[in-house]
Amino acid sequence: MTATGTIEAAAIEAVWRIEQPKLAARLTRYLRDVGLAEEIVQDAFLEALERWPRDGIPRNPAAWLTQVAKNRALDRLRRTTLIDGKHRELAIDLAELERETPDIEAALDEDIDDDLLRLIFTACHPVLPAEQRTALTLRLLGGLATPEIARAFLVPEATVAQRIVRAKRALRDAAIPFETPRGAERRERLAAVLEVVYLIFNEGYVPTAGPDWLRADLCGEALRLSRSLTALMPEEPEVLGLVALMELNASRFAARTDKAGDPILLLDQDRSRWNWSLVRRGLDGLNRAMALTPAPGPYLLQAMIAACHARAVTAADTDWIAIAAYYQALALAAPSPIVEINRAVAVGMAFGPAQGLAIADALKDEPRLKGSHLLPTVRGDLLEKLGQIAAARAEFHRAAEMTGNARERALLLARADSLPGKTRDSRSAP
Repeated sequence: MTATGTIEAAAIEAVWRIEQPKLAARLTRYLRDVGLAEEIVQDAFLEALERWPRDGIPRNPAAWLTQVAKNRALDRLRRTTLIDGKHRELAIDLAELERETPDIEAALDEDIDDDLLRLIFTACHPVLPAEQRTALTLRLLGGLATPEIARAFLVPEATVAQRIVRAKRALRDAAIPFETPRGAERRERLAAVLEVVYLIFNEGYVPTAGPDWLRADLCGEALRLSRSLTALMPEEPEVLGLVALMELNASRFAARTDKAGDPILLLDQDRSRWNWSLVRRGLDGLNRAMALTPAPGPYLLQAMIAACHARAVTAADTDWIAIAAYYQALALAAPSPIVEINRAVAVGMAFGPAQGLAIADALKDEPRLKGSHLLPTVRGDLLEKLGQIAAARAEFHRAAEMTGNARERALLLARADSLPGKTRDSRSAP
């Protein structure tokens, strides 16, 4: 591929990441079929891949894609052999979109946040099992590929693909309305919506695959969605807690990489480069959330953990005992192997690496962690602190082989290479 072709491919990928959720949301409003909307959006981007390298990137790529997607949707309906009442109604709705806003560029951003919220609440309808809801919404709103979602869920790719297909079919067959629900129904779907928004942010914070240590576009989308949720539910502690958590984590963006884009771990970051405006905003949101409930939920607890880091002037000032206690509470409120891995880190920092390693070792046979690099990464760190160098090196190498993120792989290999000596350690763990 030529240098120009590489630039064009990167531009198309960037537009895809940003515009795919908006286009899917807007088309779903008019087509009332999540699966069909996604398929047409995919077709529009395939046309971009074919035409932009030849004709040049349009002045407004988003408006170009919106027009192409709308035209494809109308063409699809016109090609239907027997256009029934439903298809005629959809065609009228799509035509109405253009009549209402002849300037397609202006139409692109009209009520877009509302459309995105409608899409996430639609995809999180209780007619779908929880795992299908989350997989579908990550695909639609996060723009994540099936392998990325599989890594986030610690399940095989085929399982995720099957969940997405079944979810689309179930929403279509049940004729689920494209809307933001109210009252009890909104609250019923809230946990699934928050989970998806959080997973989108996490995929941006440390992507499971690709060349980058950070995808700010995904983190920004998750923050935008969560702030829209606070407008809908301003007195909901978990919504406020999630926003606070993401703002506190986002405050570190500038300090998380060096000039070459390589990772800088939390304890090594220059805290003067943190965004202290975001820190204050996150802490204020956390205080508002805590005032609303005597029993913090999972996102509020995680925000409390992030606040411990934010309040520490230096890494040495971090209150690891409090963080370990919060992780213990989180393990009770929302048990998962990922929480236990993080608890192992916190306990290791608070009470010594031997205690942290005991928690990590208890996870070695956890089936959901099979294929995940997280456990060997943490075990490598704890073994290094215990002086078990050969075992630590082996764990870092194993983690490097398992991660799909190029920056993380390089970091893990560098940690392995930085360990002293090459002799076999008689204390190595199996």
